[in-house]
Amino acid sequence: MAGQIFYRERQKSKDGAKTPRYRIIAVTGVDLKVYGNHLRKVELDQIAKATQSDLVALKRGPKHQ
Repeated sequence: MAGQIFYRERQKSKDGAKTPRYRIIAVTGVDLKVYGNHLRKVELDQIAKATQSDLVALKRGPKHQ
């Protein structure tokens, strides 16, 4: 079974900004250490491909929409 990497969009990201927008929240089924705080989607995709894991986007509650 492939592992899973759970991520969410960070709260203070701005549309059009050139800053990384995502944070890894949890990892299951994969021995993985992450040293960066904020990552780009392309970087998440590369990590998932290299570890043969699935990316799972966490949804925010109605208060944050």
